[in-house]
Amino acid sequence: MRDGIFHLDRRPNISIQGQIREMLVSAILGRQLPAGDPLPSSRKLAKSLGVSRNTVVLAYQGLVDDGYLESRERSGFYVTDDILEGRADDPVVPPPVPDARTATGGADWAARFRVRPSHQANIEKPGNWLTFPYPFIYGQVDQSLFPIAQWRECSRQALGRKGMDAWTGDALAADDPMLVEQIQTRLLPRRGILARDDEILVTLGAQNALYILAALLVRADTRVAIEDPGYPDVRNIFGLKTDRIEAIPVDRHGMPVDERLDRCELVFVTPSHQAPTTVTMPKARRQDLLARARDEDFVIIEDDYEWETNYVSEPTPALKSMDTAGRVIYVGSLSKTLFPGLRLGYLVGPAPLIKEARALRRLMLRHAPNNNQRTAALFLALGHHDSLVHKLQKAYRERWRIMGRALADHLPGWSKAPAFGGTSYWVSGPEGFDAGKLADRALDDGVIIEPGRVNFFARTEAPRNHFRLGFSSIAAERIEPGIRLLADIVKRDI
Repeated sequence: MRDGIFHLDRRPNISIQGQIREMLVSAILGRQLPAGDPLPSSRKLAKSLGVSRNTVVLAYQGLVDDGYLESRERSGFYVTDDILEGRADDPVVPPPVPDARTATGGADWAARFRVRPSHQANIEKPGNWLTFPYPFIYGQVDQSLFPIAQWRECSRQALGRKGMDAWTGDALAADDPMLVEQIQTRLLPRRGILARDDEILVTLGAQNALYILAALLVRADTRVAIEDPGYPDVRNIFGLKTDRIEAIPVDRHGMPVDERLDRCELVFVTPSHQAPTTVTMPKARRQDLLARARDEDFVIIEDDYEWETNYVSEPTPALKSMDTAGRVIYVGSLSKTLFPGLRLGYLVGPAPLIKEARALRRLMLRHAPNNNQRTAALFLALGHHDSLVHKLQKAYRERWRIMGRALADHLPGWSKAPAFGGTSYWVSGPEGFDAGKLADRALDDGVIIEPGRVNFFARTEAPRNHFRLGFSSIAAERIEPGIRLLADIVKRDI
């Protein structure tokens, strides 16, 4: 018995019992504990690990239930004889691991790629952003605001035996009818949108919806209009399909509606809350955009991100709600109110489009995970989402106010408070200022910002003086000190 293999690296995100189980399973599957080997007594292992004996007994018993161990009366616990049957790995001679860097006769992968997504410019964020004291990072959540108990209860209900048929089977191309109903009756009416079941498709977030639309609607010769600055992922998605991208500079009302749109077949906009400048397209311009789409025969994709975070101005209906000709495709997401890791969104459009999108999605991934769909549906149906939105709006309003005041005090004239609300500020330094240098320097002092030139602008000679400050994931009391530190860096080093 090799006692040296038994040790715990204490981790806060998993119980001690779970860590013991993980340690033993790893040792068994890694053949450090061969079939038939005895395990230390529960008392001995508990003493060795510095844990209670009951914790070890429960871990042992769980592994007995799952077939890893067997309990022998008056003898103890042993690794079962057949747990490794059917595995191809040799316990004596491990299979060689090929090294593509030194192998000969391999494929020339560089010559085989038809597209190179890794070469595209995109937003980069530190993977350990949670450890930074001032993470002015966009698109992440403040975990302290999320109702984990309610989500856990919805998950428990969704995964119960009574509902197993809703999440264990292969739904092929179908969506969870309960989630579709909640989107149809709870979410879309708030945006002024009425849609039938066959006009709604559940997606793995808004980005999945945009990729599906690009695959269906964009050819190599398709001209697509996008906002500049704008959402970098949609620029890159369309860029995989066509190089005929018309990047139209936005003004204080969003995307201008003029003759530049006339030669386009597809127009992408974020009218309610432009990404990233936060401006809102007024009603008159929206009407002009819809009229031009009809007259010039183009289709509009509306990304209605962050609509739930309008806590400053009067709610504005979605562009889709004003569409009487069926030319607007609506993209929504649950990432900003629930959490981005859930990867649930929805696509709303004419039935013929949704039919093809559903068929394409089936080829890509069939459908979104059934258990996540049902959990989200219950969360909506039981009113937890409405409660969460109210809570988020209250917290974000306070952070919006604090950040606006801090920017006015420490970087006066660099920004204007978003009239919509949202979860970020768009900041513009003076002419000649380099936000990229500021971002690099600020990281050294624990401040994360998102420079605009590389991340958001499509133009090669884009201005360098813009950057975005998110406040959804930073505590309110850290905002003012972070902005003060950022201003000090500007004065001292930039």
